[in-house]
Amino acid sequence: MSTTEDSGSIEPATIAPLQNIVQRNQVWPVMAAKYGVENPVPPWKTSLDGLCDALDHAACDADIPSFKERRDEEDVLSATVYSSLPYPESQLVSLAHSLVARGVIDDAELQQRLTSIRARLEA
Repeated sequence: MSTTEDSGSIEPATIAPLQNIVQRNQVWPVMAAKYGVENPVPPWKTSLDGLCDALDHAACDADIPSFKERRDEEDVLSATVYSSLPYPESQLVSLAHSLVARGVIDDAELQQRLTSIRARLEA
């Protein structure tokens, strides 16, 4: 998967690990209710914000989108491929989609990281 050179947009192809998240409806309001958590902000939101800040500073790398490119891609993906997810989940999976599409991380590595996180949560 790659960017479309003339428009600069990310192809809306399916990325299996992200589609699994959408299909499972693993969104913070559902998970918080399941585990009795009252905080409306997911615990990973701060990490997501920090990652976005780091990407904005690393945008000089050819594979890393600029702030505007990243936000435009997130907006398009959030409104199309991930429209069934609420914010900030839509931002998170849209960012992951963009990074996979650009080859910064591949599907297998993304799945391995998700599996590792799930194992820690379920321990």
